[in-house]
Order: sequence, then C-alpha cells, then structure tokens
Amino acid sequence: MLPNVIILMCMLGLQLRHCSADLCNWTGSGFAAGVDSRIVLQVRLRCTEGSVRWVYPGQALRVVLEPNLSSARRTIVCIKPSPSLRGASVFIERAGELELLVTEGRRPRHQVYCFRADGPHRPAIYLQSGPQSDGAWSRRTMGFRYELLGNRSAAPNVGHRGLQTSCRPCNDTELLMAICNSDFVVRGHIKNVSHDSEHQTSLLEVSAVRVYWQRSGVFEHQAAAPGSPRSGHIHTLLQCHVKPGDGEFLFTGSEHFGEAWLGCAPRYKDFLSVYKTAWAARRNSCDFPLD
Repeated sequence: MLPNVIILMCMLGLQLRHCSADLCNWTGSGFAAGVDSRIVLQVRLRCTEGSVRWVYPGQALRVVLEPNLSSARRTIVCIKPSPSLRGASVFIERAGELELLVTEGRRPRHQVYCFRADGPHRPAIYLQSGPQSDGAWSRRTMGFRYELLGNRSAAPNVGHRGLQTSCRPCNDTELLMAICNSDFVVRGHIKNVSHDSEHQTSLLEVSAVRVYWQRSGVFEHQAAAPGSPRSGHIHTLLQCHVKPGDGEFLFTGSEHFGEAWLGCAPRYKDFLSVYKTAWAARRNSCDFPLD
C-alpha cells in the first residue's frame, strides 16, 4: 500500500483484508465488517473494464486496478456509480494521497467520473460506507462499473465531471484517424434528436445504412430478421446544438459503459472527398471499404 494511505488507515484503526476476485468483476459481502468495523476489504482486478458489487457494505472497500496490458499503458480511469450508491463516498489514490471523487448529495444520477492515473502506482478506488445507525446497512448493495481508457483520438475529453465530447468539426487528419481508431463507424441518417437539460446531453437516434464496425451491440437490427435495418443511439453534449438533418452522415466515436458517444460525424460525401484525396496521396491511416 501507499505510505500515506497506510498512515490514514492506522489513524482510523482499520485493518486490510484481501478478497479473491475474477479478472474483471467482484461481488462480495462486507458482513465481516459489520462485526469488526476496522476491517477494510481489498480487491485486485486485472481487466480494463468490469464491475464491483458490494453487498452488506461495511466500513470501507479498496479496489486496485492491475490490468494485464500488452499495449500502451491506460492512463485514464472512469467509474459509473450504481444508482444504489447512497450514503457513501468514493476516493481515488494518487501520489500517496486520498482524493475525494464523489460523495452523497453531490452527484446526479448516471454521472460518470474520470481521473488520470499517471505515475508509478496502480490506480486504486476507495469506497467508504457512511454510518447506518438504524441497521439499514444489512439491506444495502452498492458498487460501480469501471473502464480504463487509452489516449485514443476517438475518446472524449475527460475530467472529474466525466466524459466530454468536443463540439467543433474534425479536421481532415482527425477524421482519417477516427475511422481507424473509433469504437464504432456507421453510415446513416439522423431520425430524431432529444435533449436532456438535467444532464446537459443530447441523444441522437440514428438509422444505419451500413455498420462498418462496432465494439459492442449499440446498433441493432430493428426486427428479428438479420437483414432488417439497424438503428442505435449516440450521446453528445447539449451545448453542441445537434439537430436532425437530411442526407447521410458517417458517425464515429467511442463506447463507454454500453453507450455510444459522438466523435467525428461528417456528411458522407464530404468524407469520401477527404478519404479519396488522402488515398491518392498515400496519406490515409488505414484502408476503408468504399461502396
């Protein structure tokens, strides 16, 4: 453990207790902590995404993320607290210090929180349960989902407020990189746009003409038949003022916690012009299937 965290736990009279887990997810009980409030459960996970579910939460839970990565080190951690995370605080460990990330009463529902995990130490998340004088702790379940992100050009900007996309149009270089690095690349039409003022986001309903690739099943067939049209939803910021428009677009972006977030989205005819020019000059970053 980090020195300052050890000191903090000693001051609080807490004791570490290690728990077993699979590579990505952990579900466990804090029942032992109900008997001894000094116990801190410690879990180690080795995937770039997964979930934590804490049943009968006790005093504290420490989750260390130790992914087995063959590529470049992931430097950004995002967590999405479960709706049942009430009466608890979430801290992150950075440079030997505990830093408050979110506490009860200061987060909207469905909020995603991100932080950078640069440095020599593995990122760790510290979940502290609030006191329950009425015994309600025995009926509670809390947890969160997590993702470790790389510095991909398709990924949104991140901060303590979570995922943030850019509203400015992509330049030619960014567009050529987006079709190579995005979690999804889809050609289609905007059927409808709805706005959520509480979360400051907009949701695009997209009818897909062609799904070139997607990391998960964001764009699904509208009917049971495999050849039926596909549709899906893409999130972006309310401040981008996205409106329904005629014509075909090429939608690219990233997927986080099962949701698609908009990256570059040029009109398809404009993309074709950019790609063909780059291909003729041998400046294209990857091959893209042209119809």
